[in-house]
Amino acid sequence: MGEEASEQLIRESMDEDAVEQQPHLETPTEAVEETTEKPSEEPYPWPVIQYDVPPYRTYHFFNQFRTPSNPNNFLKGVKWSPDGSCFLTCSDDNTFCLFTLPYDESGGLADFSSSAADTDSYAASLVMSDGESVYDYCWYPYMSSSSPETCVFASTTRDHPIHLWDATTGQLRCTYRAYDAMDEITAAFSIAFNPAGTKIFAGYNKSIRIFDIHRPGRDFTQHSTLQGNKEGQSGIISSIAFCPSHSGLLATGSYSQTTAIHREDNMELLYVLHGQEGGVTHVQFSKDGNYLYTGGRKDPYILCWDIRKTVNIVYKMYRSSETTNQRIYFDIEPRGQHLGSGGQDGSVHIYNLQTGEWVSSFRAASDTVNGFSFHPFLPMAASSSGHRRFGVLDDSQEDMLLAGDENCVSVWSFYPENGKFELDEDLRQEP
Repeated sequence: MGEEASEQLIRESMDEDAVEQQPHLETPTEAVEETTEKPSEEPYPWPVIQYDVPPYRTYHFFNQFRTPSNPNNFLKGVKWSPDGSCFLTCSDDNTFCLFTLPYDESGGLADFSSSAADTDSYAASLVMSDGESVYDYCWYPYMSSSSPETCVFASTTRDHPIHLWDATTGQLRCTYRAYDAMDEITAAFSIAFNPAGTKIFAGYNKSIRIFDIHRPGRDFTQHSTLQGNKEGQSGIISSIAFCPSHSGLLATGSYSQTTAIHREDNMELLYVLHGQEGGVTHVQFSKDGNYLYTGGRKDPYILCWDIRKTVNIVYKMYRSSETTNQRIYFDIEPRGQHLGSGGQDGSVHIYNLQTGEWVSSFRAASDTVNGFSFHPFLPMAASSSGHRRFGVLDDSQEDMLLAGDENCVSVWSFYPENGKFELDEDLRQEP
């Protein structure tokens, strides 16, 4: 991340009404200064990976997600921070856990390979509990552990406003609230920061609301995804993604099995894509911004669209997800040449984005792999697994006790072709 981008600050002009959940947060923090400058290129090139060689499980976590009162708790996703210093998990008990990469005295990544199989590699740095079931969450795009004021992420939960969390203290920074016609709080189903980091776009039923991060509270602009002639995108807006090539486009996925392309500046609807067999749960642009990848619930295919030619699907990538209700995330490596996705078969599958062909796979868990995220620049990735299990565990149900590779999080290290990679000094500073 360029120096100017990483030094952008978040100045939240908060008042008591904006942070009523945390009234002791009285000191206003700095908000992001608007910028029209294009961020500099990524300074750490993603190495060429040998995907035909299975990755090495570097770290593993499962015990801390289970409690006697909630032994069936399962993961719902994992996302690396933009600066790569840590990753964030979300679980069914409405909890976020932040794990910071550990370093030894020599400055290299700590090795926990000798740890016992029934223990976690290390404990989470922060644990944050939200009020209800989490719908979506995302990192502030210019987050840097060297600038604590930028270490924030946003979340949206059922019957709650959008929350902005401090990733250094675990405290709530501020909230962004939308109201319905009855003047009751309505929850967003999806959220995303715009590329400039100045606004939060939130998906609702047949509408998108846009919040200025400088102004927490109930101020927002609203755009309907349906036009006056009822054409457009109906249903709940379940996922939002911005084009990384700074073309000013964003994509919105809907449970109506459609994906729409909009202009960011005025939310003009450009076109609607049809072809997903299930409700769209994840959308992501290619690194050059020319292609869009979409995945749906109980839909076995990730679809590739050429947004310059929207009539036909370019190709489909199969993944096992026909019978699970879980939202299954996929991710594209920083080089933009491969895509990784989990599935209900417990494996992570890697695809070549030039051809859409399957490249390789590796076993990540013994249950549904619902989250997969590449590190921003190191040859590493994180996976999360789990699904809802019905029934209560007790001492008389030994066969139902979960194994260490169920409802778990793992960090994987891939093998670069040159066998070497270097660490950035900033990553050794814990957020």
